[in-house]
Amino acid sequence: VQLQASGGGLVQAGGSLRLSCAASKRVSRLDTMGWYRQAPGKQREFVASATSGGNTNYADSVKGRFTISRDNAQGTVALQMNSLKPEDTAVYYCNSANPHNSRIKYWGQGTQVTVSS
Repeated sequence: VQLQASGGGLVQAGGSLRLSCAASKRVSRLDTMGWYRQAPGKQREFVASATSGGNTNYADSVKGRFTISRDNAQGTVALQMNSLKPEDTAVYYCNSANPHNSRIKYWGQGTQVTVSS
């Protein structure tokens, strides 16, 4: 397993959760790290990403509520999720991608986030 995600759970609307993803040494510290999510019956969608240089990108649906951060030395990436909404309910996957062409190289195993109304 190259990427190990953790931190999911059940939270009420308006609450917060923090997801973490630990990368093995096979994952290049130069890779772009990110999070996607997949809700039941829907396609997997982009949530946020962070380059090794610290540039971040967010889906419009999470801007202002979610914050991605990474520790290149530790090989970890985190997703702080605040003001959660029921529509944020999904399985969240971390990934690593080629920093030059954005091709996904590795996927984590996914962690369930459930937001109750």
